[in-house]
Amino acid sequence: MRTVFLHFHGSARLLFAALLGIVVGTALQLQQERLLVSHVYWVIVALALFVYTIAAIKNIAVGWRMGLAALALGLLSFSFTGLRATTYLADALDPVLEGRDVQVVGVVASLPQRNESGLRFRLEVESAALNGQPVRVPPLMDAGWYGGTFSAGPAVLADVATTKLADAVLPASAQNRMPGNVRAGERWQMTLRLKAPHGSRNPFGFDYELWLWEQGVQATGYVRASAKDPVPQRMAQTWLHPVVLARQVVRERIYRQVAERQFAGMIAALVVGDQAAIDRVDWDVFRATGVAHLVSISGLHITMFAWGAAWVVGWLWRRSGRLCIALPAPSAALVGGVLLATAYAVFSGWGVPAQRTCLMLATVALLRLSGARWPWPLVWMLACAVVVVCDPWALLQAGFWLSFVAVGVLFATDSGAGNADSTRAGVLKHQMLSGLREQWVITVALTPLTLLLFGQVSVVGLAANALAIPWITLVVTPLAMLGVLVPALWDVAAGAISGLYAYLQWLASLSWASIAVAVPPLWAGAAGVLGGSLLVLPWSWRLRVLGLPLLLPVLLWQAPLPAPGQFELLAADIGQGNAVLVRTANHALLYDAGPRFSLESDAGHRVLVPLLQALHTRLDTLVLSHRDMDHVGGAPAVLAMQPQAELLSSIEASNPLQTLRPTKRCVAGQHWEWDGVQFDVLHPQAADYDTAAKSNPMSCVLRISNGAQTAMLVGDIEQPQEAALVAQGVGLRADVLLVPHHGSKTSSSAAFLDAVAPRFAIVQSGYRNRFGHPAPTVLARYGERRIQVVDSPHCGAYTWQSWQVQNGACLRTQGLRYWHHNVP
Repeated sequence: MRTVFLHFHGSARLLFAALLGIVVGTALQLQQERLLVSHVYWVIVALALFVYTIAAIKNIAVGWRMGLAALALGLLSFSFTGLRATTYLADALDPVLEGRDVQVVGVVASLPQRNESGLRFRLEVESAALNGQPVRVPPLMDAGWYGGTFSAGPAVLADVATTKLADAVLPASAQNRMPGNVRAGERWQMTLRLKAPHGSRNPFGFDYELWLWEQGVQATGYVRASAKDPVPQRMAQTWLHPVVLARQVVRERIYRQVAERQFAGMIAALVVGDQAAIDRVDWDVFRATGVAHLVSISGLHITMFAWGAAWVVGWLWRRSGRLCIALPAPSAALVGGVLLATAYAVFSGWGVPAQRTCLMLATVALLRLSGARWPWPLVWMLACAVVVVCDPWALLQAGFWLSFVAVGVLFATDSGAGNADSTRAGVLKHQMLSGLREQWVITVALTPLTLLLFGQVSVVGLAANALAIPWITLVVTPLAMLGVLVPALWDVAAGAISGLYAYLQWLASLSWASIAVAVPPLWAGAAGVLGGSLLVLPWSWRLRVLGLPLLLPVLLWQAPLPAPGQFELLAADIGQGNAVLVRTANHALLYDAGPRFSLESDAGHRVLVPLLQALHTRLDTLVLSHRDMDHVGGAPAVLAMQPQAELLSSIEASNPLQTLRPTKRCVAGQHWEWDGVQFDVLHPQAADYDTAAKSNPMSCVLRISNGAQTAMLVGDIEQPQEAALVAQGVGLRADVLLVPHHGSKTSSSAAFLDAVAPRFAIVQSGYRNRFGHPAPTVLARYGERRIQVVDSPHCGAYTWQSWQVQNGACLRTQGLRYWHHNVP
């Protein structure tokens, strides 16, 4: 096979510019708030072809040709990404169908995930009808089948106004039938209540709507399965998703074989890609030690599998002279390694990181098979462009940047030079011997990027990965995979995991295991990545030390804080519940901690802890207004992260939270001052604790004021408590009011609103929540007084600052992109 040497000048520079244009053009399209009409995108395609024609003229200077080629490919990628998005949105859920009960026939297309509240699965819709008439719905949707709790909505603990879900006593007519044994590939007929994909929008938070967009999911719903609803019917077992069904069978065999569920879940994650099988506590250990990428099907797994498979295929191929004559062993090993790695990726769930890795491996393999030997920047850019063309929205994923920056750094430092020939038997040995150096290079180079993306980095990551990478790659994963043939090996794999896990737990328990900083702005993160790269490049130390000053912005960045005498409110988007962060110049208070969604998920762990870490905020006080689960569900996670925070609440002495932190009662008359800002508790009275029966009337009411501007946080007080506050004659007038009881009909009396007379009212409620909050009659009451109401579904996280009274900011409108839900 003829080898082509392509030097990095001339045509190579032209190709590099064109590939860069693809990436940049796609990135620009992803910044669009609204899509253009399809005709405009086609006009841009025509313009791109015209520019490319000019670039093809040979007598034009190379510099001009590079610029024109980049512009042409950038315009093409911009327009084609827009056209793909336009076509995709054509299948979006009709807003008319939201909240309606639609009869659906569909096939289960994913691994069903079961927890204490029910079952979740992905449904490939074949037909749908509303009141007997056919309707058009998205072809793919996420469905929940909740058993034993509420038929009117998801069975989440946030919907229960008691401490324990099991204590809720509900009428039989309001209870769901328990979900059956749903299997992948089954065709079901069921009634679903649908809604558009809608996720919380918080600073530095996870973009759930983007994640669903990339998965191709355009609707979510839950099974209507109460006693008065049609019984869901299993129609047939199809073979439309045989790989997913095989994964489900293997997962069930793993759980039957391995007695320890914790380790069974980790094995299931490695074999079939079921990351939900790993408990939240274990994920915390893996993140603290920097090995989370090892227990999920990541690019490292796929790449190592490809190397191992290539070595095996090459060794077997060389045993046959006839095969070697037909196809050289190195080429056979290369093809076999990529194909087997792709098969492993498909069986393990074909997740987005696995798809990216397979595309990259296939691209590099095709280059080698063609005989082309390109400079590493060109190979790197080609792999990047191929991934972006196949999945434009990968550019918005943290994993994309971590993987490609890591590969680029390894190329640039020659650490990846030994990886160029993945068909030689010595490759794996070389990788193990140089693994420690490569891990050090990646750690230094990626630390600034990790801080930019996540706000924290593992200090013990190098020590953890030094053992975990070879142990999981060479011992645990092979045992887990071979367990499919010999189930007893899963027990051996569980034993291997237990030893490693004990080591990781010890590392994670160290007080300095990880460091957290305020998430820096993009410019600081980019400077830090450049600085980290300079430190590891194979240059002289005089040049390397130039990277140190570039690291300082990302390491020393501090989130902006209010000036003395000012304060800021950040009402987090946590669904149906309350959680408001109050910050002054040197202090912080969190009012309520949001709901608990399940035993493994709550607003504290999902929203508040990441938010506090990203802002590098140390809480002085956590106020839990009352005991309802939509106010205290996230408290355990917040208290675990903030051991110094004082707990102020009206919860009873027997409440389980009392075992986590001694609680100080909130009583009217309590007062303190932080940085010139006054804090006053207005309710409940001390005598109320003697007669309290219900939780809502016991809500702690907190007034915050700097003398010029005032905010009122009132929990779930109802009209009798509002009347009592008005009658007491305490100063109630405020600029901002946290709407009582999320806008319930039982609150926001006319007299109370007249006494407070706020300019802004914040409603923290879930999108299409089952309570109907905020009630239309209540909204009308606010509208009559010209009070501006901002609610979580429309606004996302809401920030109000005392020094900019009229400029409250809604995150959902600030960072709007075309894949985000446009709430009616």
